[in-house]
Amino acid sequence: MHPAQPASIARRALLLTSLAAPAMAQASWPERPVRWIINFPPGGAADILSRILAEYFGNRFGQPIVVENRPGAGGMVGADIVAKARGDAHTVMISSASSHGIGPVLYRNVPYDPLADFTHVHLVGSFPSVLAVNGESPMRDFADFMAQAWRGGMVYATGGNGTMNHLVGQLLKQETGIELTHVPYRGSAAAMTDVIAGQVPCVMESLPTALGHFRGGRLRPIAQSEDTRDSTLADVPTFQELGLPGVTSSNWFGFSLPAGVPGALVERWDAALQEALAAPAVQQRLAGIGVRPGTLGPDGYTALITSELTRWRQVIRANGIQAD
Repeated sequence: MHPAQPASIARRALLLTSLAAPAMAQASWPERPVRWIINFPPGGAADILSRILAEYFGNRFGQPIVVENRPGAGGMVGADIVAKARGDAHTVMISSASSHGIGPVLYRNVPYDPLADFTHVHLVGSFPSVLAVNGESPMRDFADFMAQAWRGGMVYATGGNGTMNHLVGQLLKQETGIELTHVPYRGSAAAMTDVIAGQVPCVMESLPTALGHFRGGRLRPIAQSEDTRDSTLADVPTFQELGLPGVTSSNWFGFSLPAGVPGALVERWDAALQEALAAPAVQQRLAGIGVRPGTLGPDGYTALITSELTRWRQVIRANGIQAD
């Protein structure tokens, strides 16, 4: 497991200067630079999605977008920063299953309420978790993986405790009965690096983060978590196809503001996100990393988070899952 990085190292700021100010960015909004919190380390799915959208907005708003990586505790460190900026429509984040659907029901003493302390604006996208092994591993498919796990147990890496990938691994453990030990890292990049180096036999990782390694042959995907195959992994079976419907799940990421933001500004952000997600250049970039753009607005996205909190609370309690 990699040690935590000091905040001075983990924090990375990217200043995206605006090149133009279209009708979307009316004269009074944004009124000042937008602070965009990424609650995971560089290189992860939240980081990738944030930078795609921040670049789009930075080229269109009359204000710069200042992007900061503030990782820790399954995304809860960064989420807490946004929660404490009540009423500020210029402090934003990419919320996720980890920080708003799982962490709040997995950990004790969570410093924020995932519903009451936020204004959830729009679902940005969704994609599967993928079980993968080293590209040169003798495990060629899921059957090989299971055979080896039955012989002597298995260790799997993820980008951290309380993430969707952590929980998907625990569901796999419960559904199959194999001995499956979780090794959380400080971010997806570190987890995949050790699997590629042969230090850990497998990883449960988000598709956008791992896709480049799949295409480069450094990692081999052997199963994916959604109920249908993602088009970028058309040859990789789903857990449901493999007879494990209980492992079915979807990673989701959305756009959120602190609670207390005036409704008119929430509507402006929602309209801006709809425009961004419909832009051909953004859609092309999302499709290239296996992300399906979201269509849920404030009410729908808030309802999704509410339902996910209920689902994962039940799963965690029923299976006795604990943070490592």
